Amino acid sequence: MALGDAILACLTEGPMTGYELAKTFDASIGFYWKANHQQIYRELTKLRDRGHIEGCEVVQTGKPNKLVYTLTSEGRAALRHWGARPSVPPSIKDDLLVRLYALDGVDIGPLRADLMARLEHHRDRCARYERILQKRFPDGTASPADIGKLLALRLGVRHERVVVEWCEEALQALPGSAAGQAT
Repeated sequence: MALGDAILACLTEGPMTGYELAKTFDASIGFYWKANHQQIYRELTKLRDRGHIEGCEVVQTGKPNKLVYTLTSEGRAALRHWGARPSVPPSIKDDLLVRLYALDGVDIGPLRADLMARLEHHRDRCARYERILQKRFPDGTASPADIGKLLALRLGVRHERVVVEWCEEALQALPGSAAGQAT
């Protein structure tokens, strides 16, 4: 997947300015595909040059004018073409796992601190996903247009819960913990 595909997917929600798109991206697709605001703005220019989106200038009083982007028919076709391709399972690139692999060669204190920070990060993300899930889908159902969003959020919650459990397990198993000393 390319960033452009993620932006086209975001624009299926409706017309957005670059700022609105970046904010929407941060609160939705950004959970699964990372990009900073500068990358998004650069990609908007490329998508416009390809004819996948168009921008309409909106004149504002007392503020700079804004550009509102919408999908073109070419952009919708590109999104359908991308959506028909098989996905590629993600690969794991995690330096924490490599440190654990080399446990005999690293200091346990910093590793334990890193695991604790990771644990808190995933607890926070899990709570955030659960709040979004409750707010957007309070009864656990979705319209046909939103079922994909519901399913993605449910996977996000499950993933975060599993990583939280694993972090807790790893902290217990490390040398120097009560459980780690018993092994």
